Amino acid sequence: MTKERLNKKIFIFFPDGVGLRNFAFTKFKEIGEQHGNQIVYWNNTIFPLSQELGYEEVKIEIQKSHPLTAIFCRVRKHIELNVSAKKFKDSVYHLYKFPFNYKGLKNILLTLFIKTLISFNSSDKGIVRVRKRINALERSTKKYKYCKNQLKEQKPDLVFCTTQRATQSIAPLLAAKDLGIPTVAFVYSWDNVPKAMQLVETDYYLVWSDLMKREMLQYYPFINENQIIVTGTPQFEPHYDLSLLQTKAEFFAIYGLDISKRYICFSGDDETTSPLDQYYLEDLVHAVRSLSAKGNDLGIIYRKCPVDTTNRYKNILEQNQDLITVIDPLWQNFGNQWNEVFPTKADLQLLHNICAHSELVTNVCSSTVFDFVAHNKPCIYYNYEQPQLEKGIRDIGQNYNYVHFRSMPSSEAAIFCTDKLNLERQIEFVLDDTLSNVSEGKKWFEIVAGKTPAESSEKIWKAIGGILQKNLINA
Repeated sequence: MTKERLNKKIFIFFPDGVGLRNFAFTKFKEIGEQHGNQIVYWNNTIFPLSQELGYEEVKIEIQKSHPLTAIFCRVRKHIELNVSAKKFKDSVYHLYKFPFNYKGLKNILLTLFIKTLISFNSSDKGIVRVRKRINALERSTKKYKYCKNQLKEQKPDLVFCTTQRATQSIAPLLAAKDLGIPTVAFVYSWDNVPKAMQLVETDYYLVWSDLMKREMLQYYPFINENQIIVTGTPQFEPHYDLSLLQTKAEFFAIYGLDISKRYICFSGDDETTSPLDQYYLEDLVHAVRSLSAKGNDLGIIYRKCPVDTTNRYKNILEQNQDLITVIDPLWQNFGNQWNEVFPTKADLQLLHNICAHSELVTNVCSSTVFDFVAHNKPCIYYNYEQPQLEKGIRDIGQNYNYVHFRSMPSSEAAIFCTDKLNLERQIEFVLDDTLSNVSEGKKWFEIVAGKTPAESSEKIWKAIGGILQKNLINA
């Protein structure tokens, strides 16, 4: 059957807003329609897809999961990490756990309850028990019944879930599976598999790369190899869309940049990943001022983490307005919570041009290393402690011990700054083209995101077409 004759109704399911960037703002929908599909967005978020983008959508109005689901999901995560630590004899998995809360009687009792459940279920069989419990809880909710009725009315041929890690996705996907509708989950991020963030069970899983496929089979023995399809991710496709590229003069004029300067991008992190991130920006300021005194005409572009609502950078930004240009991500706030801040289509073009017109990026362990190497630009990772580090503040050094950093083909896949005294020299070498991670960084990018990052949407739709054909044959 040709792709033109399929003419299937596909539900693109947004349990939360993280998938918008990949599946609403790229050319994903357009390519899907070229394959002859009717695309309907099954929207569990408050982002108004029909109003903002004119897309056909079915809103999920009943939002509440079972009150115990979040607790059992946390139990499941701890158990999976305990099992991985024991199975692979590696304590790194314990670093993925969030600390328990012992403040107040209610939190103490809840923590004791969670720890008891963990202690009785820390095994492969225990994982199965807890997963079944979560599914039973979600099948008992009004949300499950509501979603089941929506599916009966709409009759989609397939449900494609844009992230595997949201509790809000469990009930809708269970409803689809119970109705015999094929379900597919996209594994959202490069670090998600080792971190025990697989909350949903679907018929098929789409992953970025062969590496991620191996990880899925390693960590989730209940998943069969034929359920996993390597497609890449649409996340990086905008970097290969030359229609997004502005001229340097145009981009600099829009954001008030000095055309005579060379700019270094500081890409901010969330507070959990890098709680002392503002001091790395301050270190960059000192290095750039020193280099400027030596005759280098430099500036800094500061792009904050889109979901960072802290004011921790405020003093450094105010004191260095002559050096730092703030270019905030073009995200929109549709509510009062951090997860109600959503990306926009315009931000894809903004990030494309920041990468294209900066000399390099500096940050703490972010995947922006891949955004920049896609533009042949280097990345410096900060990897030293700040003197402000004290008990109770998370050391950023543990980030580089995580499993996903073991995918690096060599230590040269990023430029690691392990001492702030070396930062100025490393920047100088990068600007002089005597130091770069681009060559090894591209190898790392291929390992993580696959060989054809510009063709991921096409591959996803081909995978969906193959699943539909298989389902048709087996019907």
